[in-house]
Amino acid sequence: MLSLSPKYLTSFVIVCSTVSILHAQPTQTLPAEVQGHIQHVVSGLLPAVVIRNEPNQTYALAERMKEMHVPGVSIAVIHNGDIDWAQGFGEATIGGPPVTVETIFQAGSISKPVAAMAALHLVQLRRFSLDVDVNSILKTWKIPDSPAANSKPVTLRELLTHTGGTTVHGFPGYAASEQIPKLIEVLNGVKPANTPPIRIEAQPGTRWNYSGGGYTVMQEMLVETTRQPFPKFMHDTVLGPLGMNHSTYEQPLPDERKALAATPYDSQGKPILGGPHTYPEMAAAGLWTMPIDLARYAIEVENSLHGKSNEVLSQAMTREMLTPGIGNWGLGLQIGGSPAKPYFSHGGVNEGFESLFVCYEDGSEGAVVMTNAKGGSELAEEVMRSIAAEYNWPDYRPSIRAVVPVDAKVLSDYPGTYEMTPQFSLVISNDEGYLSVQASGQPKLQLFAESPSTFFIKEVDAEVEFVRDEQGKVTSLILHQGGHDNKAVRK
Repeated sequence: MLSLSPKYLTSFVIVCSTVSILHAQPTQTLPAEVQGHIQHVVSGLLPAVVIRNEPNQTYALAERMKEMHVPGVSIAVIHNGDIDWAQGFGEATIGGPPVTVETIFQAGSISKPVAAMAALHLVQLRRFSLDVDVNSILKTWKIPDSPAANSKPVTLRELLTHTGGTTVHGFPGYAASEQIPKLIEVLNGVKPANTPPIRIEAQPGTRWNYSGGGYTVMQEMLVETTRQPFPKFMHDTVLGPLGMNHSTYEQPLPDERKALAATPYDSQGKPILGGPHTYPEMAAAGLWTMPIDLARYAIEVENSLHGKSNEVLSQAMTREMLTPGIGNWGLGLQIGGSPAKPYFSHGGVNEGFESLFVCYEDGSEGAVVMTNAKGGSELAEEVMRSIAAEYNWPDYRPSIRAVVPVDAKVLSDYPGTYEMTPQFSLVISNDEGYLSVQASGQPKLQLFAESPSTFFIKEVDAEVEFVRDEQGKVTSLILHQGGHDNKAVRK
């Protein structure tokens, strides 16, 4: 998710790139219609917001990769329930091999829905229940008591839907030079773990709060229940049965797989020191995979929902997996779209790897986009909007906004620093007749006037509204985004 807000901030960076040549796999063997789809997708990337009646608002993939320091991109598109095409673009390693359909990337949090499928398989086998106290299953380690829990136990259903009240949003992983903690050390937050202990901070079942920590508790449950190493259990239960043959939860990546692995890069096009980070939190962030394999996962979810294939889950269990609860989350998957045409999706961010997948439940359309750079989520969103336009999806379309003229005197009232938190501010500047906004640690972006007091940004679907006091002085602004209103006070 892209955002200016510190609460939702993951990627809002537009930078220059070291990629000079866009390598792509040959398409000569593909049908002409599919070749046309590919050409339209890679030449028609769309921003989050387009301006009404303004021409030429699309971008080429090569152009955006260059601007954003994203060396490599891999895409798989699902059409009419099958993989329509898959193709790699750019370089797996700058100056090295190109991205191919067999290049593997770290999936980040896309690890979670794949792991959730394995957990639900054990529920289906009656090894444990979705609604039993997970501490009754855990033996080696248990979630410590907490007054915040209000005596309510945590269930697997709550862990999978991010409603368990558990802490730790995500994990940074461990560089090659760092000692890798055992899972029990991650759970307890003791060295060499680099994250706090996983604890309960809110009454389970009462609110949605994204928690990689909850999935790490689930990983411990699965390991204790099956008495198998987590990567082997995932291979035997999900990856193998679905034909995800290039995918693995092994951390670190075994030497024999490294030749196919993309190199991770930061937002300036520099390789992550020491290469890919290691994630002992495998269920939350440990999957290595490629778009074709994730497309196979998505197609299996679709087919299982409709009773066409039930390699891992029954039709009833898949239906439960896709039933939205608090925050529109199912059991491991975010549910979007309309009630008539819902889709399931998930994004993923690891150090130097960012990805996204979306798939409609009716078995029609979907796509997976994986990148090997920080900031790749923004590019993945742009690619997804281009795919949505080409294949006529009802969702993932840009917002259309109109621009109005604003008197220069009114614009002159707005420049200044607006503090949202002590660590996060928005700086508004007047640059030769138009306003710009620069969030803490992020580049400056142009604001477009929708009214004399409300402005929008093309790169993200967000509004900045300036607020005046009774004397007409501008005292604050409100950032409207994703249904949230965040106030920032002028300093």
